[in-house]
Amino acid sequence: MAVPQANAKAGKPLGKESQPLIIPKTPAEEQRLKLERLMRNTDKPAPIPERPKEWNPRAPPEFVRDVMGSSAGAGSGEFHVYRHLRRREYQRQDFLDRMSEKQKMDEDYLEKVKENQKAADERTAKRRKKREKLKHKKLMVKLAKMESKKQADSDEEKESSSSESEKDSAEREGEDDAEVPSFVMGKR
Repeated sequence: MAVPQANAKAGKPLGKESQPLIIPKTPAEEQRLKLERLMRNTDKPAPIPERPKEWNPRAPPEFVRDVMGSSAGAGSGEFHVYRHLRRREYQRQDFLDRMSEKQKMDEDYLEKVKENQKAADERTAKRRKKREKLKHKKLMVKLAKMESKKQADSDEEKESSSSESEKDSAEREGEDDAEVPSFVMGKR
């Protein structure tokens, strides 16, 4: 029992093997190693870092205590204070300009999305109308065919009853009702 304790370091579990140190040479290799380490213990939650907060300038003070006067004889240290205040104010103004530009771009983007959606809806409506028109036309053609078929069937029945009487009379006369060809082969 004393042998396993001699090999194990203090505070480390006995069953774990030490992993060889691998130094990644590329970012892809570094990511592969991180994924392998995560996949070794799937019960452990993966660390997902929070998104960094956007830099926000300090709000301008509501009450300025040490107002610099315009009198002569300002000390040499006052310039540095003025310089820092000026830099901070310029940063704040730049930040406000960037935010207004970002808001304008967001509004433009949303407007463009609405325009694209409207154009897509118009195209869809136009195509839907065209499909409906085609569908209606096919239905009308089908109805016309059915109507003509019914009419032809009723005409055929009338003709068949009249043709039977004609056949009887033709047989009596002995005439042949062969169709005359509409063209003659071999002639130019």
